[in-house]
Amino acid sequence: MSGPISLALLPRTATVTDAGRLVVGGCDVAELARGFGTPLVVYDEMELRARCREYAAAFGAGRVAYASKAFLCQAMARLVNEEGLSLDVATGGELYIALTAGFPAHRLVFHGNNKSDDELCRALEAGVGRIVVDSFDEMDRIERLVSDEGHEPPAVLIRVTPDVEAGDHGHIQTGMHDSKFGFAVRGGAALDAARRAAESATMRFLGVHAHIGSQVLSLDAYAQSADVVAVVLAEIEAATGDPIEEVNLGGGLGIAYLSDDDPPSIAEYATALKTGFAQACEARGVSGDPHIVVEPGRSIAGPAGFTLYRVGTIKEVDGVRTYAAVDGGMSDNPRPSMYGARYEAFLPDRVTAARPRVVTVAGKHCEQGDILILDASVPDDLAVGDVLATPSTGAYAYSMASNYNAQTRPAVLFVRDGEARVVVRRETLDDLLHLDAAPSAQVGDSRP
Repeated sequence: MSGPISLALLPRTATVTDAGRLVVGGCDVAELARGFGTPLVVYDEMELRARCREYAAAFGAGRVAYASKAFLCQAMARLVNEEGLSLDVATGGELYIALTAGFPAHRLVFHGNNKSDDELCRALEAGVGRIVVDSFDEMDRIERLVSDEGHEPPAVLIRVTPDVEAGDHGHIQTGMHDSKFGFAVRGGAALDAARRAAESATMRFLGVHAHIGSQVLSLDAYAQSADVVAVVLAEIEAATGDPIEEVNLGGGLGIAYLSDDDPPSIAEYATALKTGFAQACEARGVSGDPHIVVEPGRSIAGPAGFTLYRVGTIKEVDGVRTYAAVDGGMSDNPRPSMYGARYEAFLPDRVTAARPRVVTVAGKHCEQGDILILDASVPDDLAVGDVLATPSTGAYAYSMASNYNAQTRPAVLFVRDGEARVVVRRETLDDLLHLDAAPSAQVGDSRP
């Protein structure tokens, strides 16, 4: 990877000036760092919209729910709404952001493996379109709340775990038998849950949900999952006497993080999923004609975003490696330390430069494991003060950010047509004290 960074890892509006400077969304990227500070998360708004539109064209706008856990703020919720997609939320906090942004409740899909009474009440009061039921305990809560509070019975999907292994790390493989999510197909729990929902007066049973994992690069895994789901559908139809209306096959389509990554396109994914599911339903004797819903997150937000840092220290460890430390790290992107996620690096003010030098890009946190990129390729003249960029960080980076070491979280920009707008402001030091309780008098202190 000693050559220049591949523009294929960057949003589709990316261009390079005659001086070798990167421009995205009509904005000079290095100038964004100068004007808004670093670390800085930048999204190409048109890339976000283009990916939403590709999914809507492939599946139908009403059959795509953006998985907000990949990245969510009010501006993102409004963008998804404007593009006609539904929105998948997994906690009461994500539900609150979506509703505050004016997202229509009937286009919300509410997930979560341990929804509290308060979260379910908010969802029922708002009239969310789908609740994805994850356990028998959750069924108990829904039945009690609907009966006691007089809510309308919600439309529900039963989440099933099809015992399919997919994804590049165990922490993001969600379709295995041993999973905290959903009802296991093996052993009959999924069928029992579907039967109970279908017979309940407090739930409107629509169908099932099956999500097999994240950063999935093999379409064969989706075909395998579709076949298992079709078996479950046939069993449910036989047990309840009613056809299934809806099957949510989740998301998880992988993206390119490195130059040699070659993930399936959205169109290829859609064709494989729809064809495989139709063939599986026919082979397994599913009598109804359930429509498919998908929940992409990473493959919408990931390629549209990148992060900018400033190099503060370059340290040679004789005979071992060179560390280039930046002003962010595991607090704004925990994926490398959590999952061993890999990225590339480049300098946006000389994006066409060769990258023959190998350095380890380290964060500033008090952890030896705070490494953003092990053995990154960079130009020979990398120096303190340079702006360094990591592409494909639009998903599961800022959304997983923290205040570890009391580090303030970065600002987030949307760029479009030469304009940059702040959609999430940079945290300040005062923000770090916002939740602190007021000082109280010490025991024995007689002062008023």
